[in-house]
Amino acid sequence: MVSSTPSPEAAIARPGIKAPVQETLLTPRFYTTNFDAVAQMDLSGHEDEMESVLAELRADYNRYHFVRNEEFNQCWDSIDGETRRAFIDFLERSCTSEFSGFLLFKELSRKLKGRSPVLSEAFELLARDEARHAGFLNKAMADFGLSLDLGYLTKNRTYTFFPPEWVIYTVYLSEKIGYWRYILVFRHLEQHPEHRIYPLFKYFESWCQDENRHGDFFKVLLRSQPKLWKTWTGRLWARFFLLTVFVTHTLTVLERASFYESIGLDADQYNKDVIRNTNETARRAFPSILDTDHPQFFPRLQACAIANQHLAEIASAKRPGILKFAQKLPWISVILWHMIFLYLLPSINTEPSRATVH
Repeated sequence: MVSSTPSPEAAIARPGIKAPVQETLLTPRFYTTNFDAVAQMDLSGHEDEMESVLAELRADYNRYHFVRNEEFNQCWDSIDGETRRAFIDFLERSCTSEFSGFLLFKELSRKLKGRSPVLSEAFELLARDEARHAGFLNKAMADFGLSLDLGYLTKNRTYTFFPPEWVIYTVYLSEKIGYWRYILVFRHLEQHPEHRIYPLFKYFESWCQDENRHGDFFKVLLRSQPKLWKTWTGRLWARFFLLTVFVTHTLTVLERASFYESIGLDADQYNKDVIRNTNETARRAFPSILDTDHPQFFPRLQACAIANQHLAEIASAKRPGILKFAQKLPWISVILWHMIFLYLLPSINTEPSRATVH
């Protein structure tokens, strides 16, 4: 880290710069991976699919989409109170997530240049899209008198190492769940424009197609690696990442139910719709998916969300750290127990050569 890097206090004190949220299990994370292993990935047998996906990315359908129109040029003080706080929180987390993707893809493109030209180009195009998304969201935050110092986040955010296999599973899911999150909000507000509190939502239809194309790229990457879907370990990992993504989504959505209520959505139903659609989409890439129709599936996710609310209450209380830790343990255990139960439920095998349920 260079000496000119601003301190957290300096970043927080700068006018109009929002203090970064405290990093937790639910905040978007920044990732790094084994670049050499990615460079050595064998794509043989999937060249046509990869070229098709690359052609879609090169077309850059949204080149002129992320342009702010006159609708943004007004005072947004009418969005106030809890709705304003929840909306800014939504913008910040979305911006951080998109920027995290940009950093990872940009570094992958740079590290793979000259070693894997196809993947290097693909990651460069993915980084292009994520940069646009992050910039557009950051400008939206500026309408509320705040913005994120993305340079500060680049230098000071904790980077989590994920093996390439984990990156493929998680990014595929994050892109596909992102598609369903955006498109369901867009369709809802198209039917109920009275709840469209801010013009950003009008951009979601084309925006989510970027997410969809990104997911399609990672689907090809996943299917090009037999060990990720043709082995028993691949099936176990697929179920694990589906579950962790769905639990995280449930905790995040229900923790911020006030935001969804402000745009006329029932947070619980929205969460279920996103998860069901994402799970069904994953059928095309993963060797097994979760049984979201199981009678205990969503009740146990709900129980995780309730436990998480207790954790948040304990974290916000003014108590000694050791006491907080002791109080958190039972609720952490509740979440882990429900996750283990859900993981052990019979899953749905998507490979035609195998039984439907195992």
